[in-house]
Amino acid sequence: MKSLAFRLAYALLLLAALGNRSPALADDVLTGKPATVAEGANLVSVYHDDRFFEGPAWDTKSAKLYFTAFGKVNGQDNQQILRLDEPGKVTVWADKTEGVNGMYLANDGWLLGAQAYGHRLLSYLIGNSGPDDVKVLLYDPRMHQPNDVAQSPNGDIYFTDPDFTKKVTSAVYVITVKGEVKKIIQDMQVPNGLKVSNDGRTLYVADDGPMNWRMYSIQPDGTVGPGRVFFDPPVPMEKRAAPDGMSIDELGRLYLSGSGGVWVVDRFGVSLGLIPVPDLPSTDGKTRRPGFCSNITFGGPEGKTLYLTCQDHVYSLAMTVRGGQFVRKNK
Repeated sequence: MKSLAFRLAYALLLLAALGNRSPALADDVLTGKPATVAEGANLVSVYHDDRFFEGPAWDTKSAKLYFTAFGKVNGQDNQQILRLDEPGKVTVWADKTEGVNGMYLANDGWLLGAQAYGHRLLSYLIGNSGPDDVKVLLYDPRMHQPNDVAQSPNGDIYFTDPDFTKKVTSAVYVITVKGEVKKIIQDMQVPNGLKVSNDGRTLYVADDGPMNWRMYSIQPDGTVGPGRVFFDPPVPMEKRAAPDGMSIDELGRLYLSGSGGVWVVDRFGVSLGLIPVPDLPSTDGKTRRPGFCSNITFGGPEGKTLYLTCQDHVYSLAMTVRGGQFVRKNK
């Protein structure tokens, strides 16, 4: 039997090798349906109208899905937060949101919202017919348009502020539990969706510039260390769609919306498969083009339903695993 010291040394070498692993390339990427999808399960449309949907977030207390909508309401441009009451039926939970895009159910049970047009980060107290209270966590008119938001188990809040126009001055910020606002990432062209690992040690961020995903180690003060490419999809650049929102399951696997649908990737950046989304009609009305998923989240009574916002549809998909928010321990 090998000594304990030998086994410990071997384990450390293995972990180091996995930690330094390069992003998976097309030759070793799985593109079939991931094993985390329940056997025989298919996408089910639970809501549809002619607007663009984003920012799904599941509230465990009310057992309801909340998501954002961008489009025309009574002939006027408007943005709303909708609550899915049952398949095909929604309630307008918040009206004229000034572009609230990404959302996240915070550790305290409030609903965080990244307000693109109002340059704010908001926190909503969830009420039955609408917000019972709204807090402005940050307002800075110098920001481009806050896009997505996530929270660490220790309470630090992370959000992206992409420079979609020039792709020069984009940034990722953290609001620490002490109330400090820090600009922590400036080396990404267009940071979009983001998520914190279940253990709070890693920040994952989508970059619309090279159309891939990066990872950063989170430091004790909420800042991050140097980043590296986490996942580069096996799709030719000319056929890629910009990566957007993401989710995470109870075992730390990432669900990344982007080229072709939703990529399921393990914590080492290795693809476990692709959840395809329905194609869309092209502008000529005769051909089809790849569908686009803007964001995803886990929900459902047992946490084993994946909800996907895809253009003008919200889909549900039965899974074999729970979402990370159902098992992680918040401080």
